[in-house]
Amino acid sequence: MTALKNDTFLRALAREPVEYTPVWMMRQAGRYLPEYRATRSQAGDFLSLCKNTELACEVTLQPLRRYALDAAILFSDILTIPDAMGLGLYFSEGEGPKFHKPITTEQDIEQLQVIETTRDLPYVLDAVRAIRRELNNTVPLIGFSGSPWTLATYMIEGGSTREFLKSKLWLYNKPELLHQLLEKLAHSVTDYLNSQIAAGAQVVQIFDTWGGVLSDSAYRDFSLHYMTKIISGLTREADGRRVPVILFTKGGGQWLESIAASGCDAAGLDWTTSIGNARARVGSHIALQGNMDPALLRASPARIEQEVAAILEDFGPGEGHVFNLGHGITPDIDPEHVKVFIDSVHKLSVRHHQRG
Repeated sequence: MTALKNDTFLRALAREPVEYTPVWMMRQAGRYLPEYRATRSQAGDFLSLCKNTELACEVTLQPLRRYALDAAILFSDILTIPDAMGLGLYFSEGEGPKFHKPITTEQDIEQLQVIETTRDLPYVLDAVRAIRRELNNTVPLIGFSGSPWTLATYMIEGGSTREFLKSKLWLYNKPELLHQLLEKLAHSVTDYLNSQIAAGAQVVQIFDTWGGVLSDSAYRDFSLHYMTKIISGLTREADGRRVPVILFTKGGGQWLESIAASGCDAAGLDWTTSIGNARARVGSHIALQGNMDPALLRASPARIEQEVAAILEDFGPGEGHVFNLGHGITPDIDPEHVKVFIDSVHKLSVRHHQRG
């Protein structure tokens, strides 16, 4: 086992003693950084950036050069799997991701092949290997995937949506077909994450971005069921260490007990759930990640520091907290405000971990 210079993030996920609360940000490599915008311009477009090993590695490392982050996260997109399945992913400026061939019929589902990552998505694995090499064991690398339900919504809707009209129509009128799609996606996600782990990812996160739009029973049957299945099929040890799994359902606070029983090591929280309440409910079983509202990064430095202090106080003393935003950082944020956020977490959290 190669020793990490900073393994605070891994120890926090294992609910082991740490000197301070570790912090990283969802979308930490992104458009709020001028150096990212320059590199994306060099690549030509977002998908080309994802598929260029050298540039994907570069943008992954950019935020770590600016900030004392405790983890790196692979620069990629959750929709690489549907793209590899032949749906034809593309990005329209200002409109987000779209597919040339969305799922519309039973035949479309039958023709979908479960992906084999080493064959179908080699550029992702090349990026993982390159990033691990460049990190040189400074901090852990996070790999990730979208959840089957979240991927399915994009595949059925043909892109982003706020209403989920087609997805929910399938859910209620053709549940057996939706289950067939989710089953193929679950097998694909399992292979994808295991391949990332084999290539060097030391932690993996499942992004269930749209689980929170489901009813209670639908969430359990169409989202959590498949994430639990994925977790049971993951490689849980590599390079002599446990490989932790973080499960993040946006809007999932009501299901915390069930998420904790999924086999994950940590649950990601959005800002609508009190982290203190979450800890009281599940903190003895899993670690918790979160959960500052990303909009607070638009506030004054003093207000940002105040919010960090409040969340740390809400969680309380002891282990098992990874600080993060409750969702991804937005492109309009001042990079200096991010520095205030990260430095405040490190500075203010020390007293919560003092022992004796």
